[in-house]
Amino acid sequence: MTAAAGETHGEGKSFTSLVADRGDASQPASPVVIEELALANHILFREGVVDGFGHVSVRHDKRPDRFLLARNMAPALVSADDIVEFDFDGNPVNAKGRTIYLERFIHAEVFRARPDVMSVVHSHSPAVVPFSVVKSSPLRPICHMSGFLGEEVPNFEIRDHAGDESDLLITNSRLGAALARTLGGCNCALMRGHGSTVVAPTLKEAVFRAVYTEVNARLQSEALRLGTPDYLTAGEARTSAANIASQINRAWDFWRMRAEGKL
Repeated sequence: MTAAAGETHGEGKSFTSLVADRGDASQPASPVVIEELALANHILFREGVVDGFGHVSVRHDKRPDRFLLARNMAPALVSADDIVEFDFDGNPVNAKGRTIYLERFIHAEVFRARPDVMSVVHSHSPAVVPFSVVKSSPLRPICHMSGFLGEEVPNFEIRDHAGDESDLLITNSRLGAALARTLGGCNCALMRGHGSTVVAPTLKEAVFRAVYTEVNARLQSEALRLGTPDYLTAGEARTSAANIASQINRAWDFWRMRAEGKL
């Protein structure tokens, strides 16, 4: 199919997020997966990780080479009807003329590079961004709830791939692949002057990690005001992450009720 008006190809950038559908829609994803993805958007907004910007995706439960992501809209407003299926080239297959996120390539390339990843959260959470621009203070786990961060979080420098006049956005596959390489086998990567990308083996855990990446950044900033923090060791981070992962539903159920206005 032809490109939508205003779209450019290759290394060029599209300044519109209206893109023609390509390929064939696969067997529909589970309604439960779609509903949980919509809810994840609401939780991330309620917990202060996203505002009018940011997005969360989940790998298609029947097609591991596809993923699900909302159309271009504020996360708090996402419903099940707003979920769109994409291939790993960032092409929508059932957007049906609706606009889509410019930075869908973050999700596409991470899913392509990391078969273990089932969900991706990209956000500009406010306490995290300062750690992306102060190289002398790397983001590190300061409490047991954020052991998934590992010993230190890598920081993606877009200038290395797009020069010093970019808008810092990941708007094509080449930049998405570069970000995925920086992420490597980690659970989180900072993006200098931009935000972060967090990944996990489940949607619920990706939401948990995104929330506690922001919490850790706030706590680390406070600790740095007092002195030199005593960070988790690699072993403490690994053991804490494994144990806390068994408690994800406890947090998810609480956040779900709060997002639904029941608390």
